[in-house]
Amino acid sequence: MSGADAYRPALHRFTLGQADVTTILDGAHIREPINPPFAMDKSESEIATIAQANNLPANGFENTYTPTVITVGGQTVLFDTGFGAMGRDNGAGNLVRRLGLGGYAPEDIDVVAFTHCHPDHIAGVMEGDKPTFPNARYAIGRREYDAWNDGSEIPEQRQQNRDMFLKLIPPLAQKMTFLEDGDAVVPGLTAEAAFGHSLGHMMYRLESDDKSLLVWGDVTNHYVFSLQFPESTVGFDDDKDMAIASRKRVLDMVATDRLLVSGHHMPFPSIGYVERHGESYRWTPASYQLRM
Repeated sequence: MSGADAYRPALHRFTLGQADVTTILDGAHIREPINPPFAMDKSESEIATIAQANNLPANGFENTYTPTVITVGGQTVLFDTGFGAMGRDNGAGNLVRRLGLGGYAPEDIDVVAFTHCHPDHIAGVMEGDKPTFPNARYAIGRREYDAWNDGSEIPEQRQQNRDMFLKLIPPLAQKMTFLEDGDAVVPGLTAEAAFGHSLGHMMYRLESDDKSLLVWGDVTNHYVFSLQFPESTVGFDDDKDMAIASRKRVLDMVATDRLLVSGHHMPFPSIGYVERHGESYRWTPASYQLRM
């Protein structure tokens, strides 16, 4: 742990209805520049203006990685697995170690549900040659699994990512549930399609005691440069036009419905709301309302 991170919170836990929700910081990286991957339709001066308006530096950004754990109806579901061992020499891969801070052990995870198959979401599913979560079954979007398994639609820049997928995910297929839009993962948790960032990207909606939470994965990858500008092309997106369409649809939905969100790349603890701001949107971190 670097000096800059020595006192950084790494876990956030709260109750929503009858469910327990925990977000865990797998790690963080400082990346430069902003364009690419974000604001790829913006000039350097436009990006500087946006950064200044949001009290951010204009030369780069922090990328955080935050898996979510939800226990509902006696089932504990982990959404995405972080970087695992491949991230531990570079500021990430801390999920398993930090699970214990929330009272969980790897053996307590009943289901690992993937939003999609990019490295920061699947690399931690194995520890060496053994499953990291030995008692878990798995859930993944059917479209997502088939696209990576077939490979013909996977962008060229994702070929190493596909090699990782082939090594990690198909060997788990016998313990895997393949999800369509609207399918239940466990009672109270439902999969929802949000294709584009990856070809079969899925979100997951928790509903408990008339309260809801959307685990939206990578619908947006940055709380300013992507969320405030949903029509801007993002270099991380595998189908960029489809990702823009999904981003606009989901942001409109969560703002209209005032839906609580857990976002893998939102600023930790990665829990908040989306509000309309002029003709666009703004991320509003949750505060004490979750404790009342």
